Amino acid sequence: MEKHTIREAYKRYWLENGKRPVSVFALCKIIDIPESAFYESYSSLDGVESDIWLSFFERTLEQLQADETYLQYSAQEKLLAFYFLWVQKLKEDRSYILLQKERYQLPSPAQFKQLATFKQAFFEYATGLIKEGYLSTEIKERKFISDKYVHGFWVQALFVLQYWIDDRSINFEMTDAAIEKAVNLSFQLIHSNTLDSLLDFGKFIFTRK
Repeated sequence: MEKHTIREAYKRYWLENGKRPVSVFALCKIIDIPESAFYESYSSLDGVESDIWLSFFERTLEQLQADETYLQYSAQEKLLAFYFLWVQKLKEDRSYILLQKERYQLPSPAQFKQLATFKQAFFEYATGLIKEGYLSTEIKERKFISDKYVHGFWVQALFVLQYWIDDRSINFEMTDAAIEKAVNLSFQLIHSNTLDSLLDFGKFIFTRK
């Protein structure tokens, strides 16, 4: 049993019923497979939900990495390209994602549980971009805080997701604008001396107390 078949059946159940299947058995009955076949791919319905979010990321990255032009991009350009294509992939399942919003109200602990495997994969991707940024001098390496950059990019990814979910503009044009502004600002901060000045000011204020 392919994971894709299970994921699609799970999403279709949500779209047709507005809720998740009551059990693995109920989902397997729809797909017409024995329950044991499900467990060859997933341990629970929660695993299916997590894998759906991971699949959005994996399909996005797979398409990007197959593009020779993308491979020549700077770290900033790669992140922009990722977000632009990622929201296009999300758009294919927007109705399902909006149903998840109604269920959990992003962001929340329950929603973060769904995003856990995607988060891990995104961290690996962002870490690679950061290393590229060091080599190209797009990103300034800073003692003590450089290892926090990846967490900042994750917060940025969540911002993009939430903005796209709430976006009501035609063809989500406002999301595209928000992506460009968010990525440009983040790279300006981690490249320029602006962040150093903010850190020095914070250190000064802290030591004065």
